[in-house]
Amino acid sequence: MIRFVLVLLMSLIIISCSNNLEPNKNTSLRSFETSFETESDFAGFYIVPPGDYDSYHVKSADNVYDGSYSHKAWILKARAENNDGLVYLPHRAYPTIQFKKITDGVFRTPCLVSLWVNLEMTLIDRPNGNIDDWFSFVTLTPDTSDNWSRTVLVNLTPDGYVKLVHVPLQGQQQRIYQADSTNDPVGNLSFLQKKWVRFDILIDFNSTNGFAKVWQNGTLISHAKVEGGNGYLAQAHFGLYASAAISAGVIYNDKLRIKEVSNESEAISLVNSTW
Repeated sequence: MIRFVLVLLMSLIIISCSNNLEPNKNTSLRSFETSFETESDFAGFYIVPPGDYDSYHVKSADNVYDGSYSHKAWILKARAENNDGLVYLPHRAYPTIQFKKITDGVFRTPCLVSLWVNLEMTLIDRPNGNIDDWFSFVTLTPDTSDNWSRTVLVNLTPDGYVKLVHVPLQGQQQRIYQADSTNDPVGNLSFLQKKWVRFDILIDFNSTNGFAKVWQNGTLISHAKVEGGNGYLAQAHFGLYASAAISAGVIYNDKLRIKEVSNESEAISLVNSTW
């Protein structure tokens, strides 16, 4: 298996271009695509060193949706309790995508993010006021700095449903619509583990009327307003990002596309098409 650490070493010797805080507005709608076939797709971007955060990741042929390889990441051991503050140490094992570092600059939103995932991980409700387990499939930010201070996440929680997090503002969990046991008593919209599942995320970081929507295998499961944006998608990451107390689990990512779209109608057309 060819390890993503190779790309980390490459990125350290590449002279990074200046951060592009504005997109190239003279270009047509842009897209970024990868099926994790080659590490060069992430050259120049930050990659979490394999083995850090008690987690590991590689390019793998173990379980593939498209092409010959997928991105595989897994937890080596529990890190700590799921507490806030200095002891809060989530697992991390992923490459980032940093549009701020490429020639044409950050992406304009709205953007549609499409991705296939295959997860095997047990999440539990933690007792005694501790934070419950969570797993994050997607992290998106308009922030061009290394702080990632404003993010929107797509997370799985112990109830078995995937939901938008940090909406409408950072630290808030208020949604316009959310699939859960109250409106899905049979559980048709809960997340299926150990199977390939498609996510489509429409993100608009508009500063005045931003929003996000998540479709799971073509069905809308989460919708929320998004505030605190600047109109751009600057950085993203996919792979393993999970709460500290989880002791084991594996995630495969494959066939990722991030595409600027002109409006929601275009996005929905893409959601309903084969990818």
